[in-house]
Amino acid sequence: MSIVADSNVTIAHLGIVSGIIDKLGICEYIDRLIPKKRSHIVTHGEAVKALLLNCLGFIERRLYLMPEYFL
Repeated sequence: MSIVADSNVTIAHLGIVSGIIDKLGICEYIDRLIPKKRSHIVTHGEAVKALLLNCLGFIERRLYLMPEYFL
């Protein structure tokens, strides 16, 4: 099931935001400050990136309902 296929929003600016987050190394910075201590699949940096993109309108569903969001 495609995440975007179930939604009626455009991705417009979100690719740019995601690229800037990657270019600035924000996920890696957060992961250095808050290292993983358990066996979770998603790092803290990836979770913050997902929350930012979700707040900007990537999807209209809650992230905890979508485990495939992080794959």
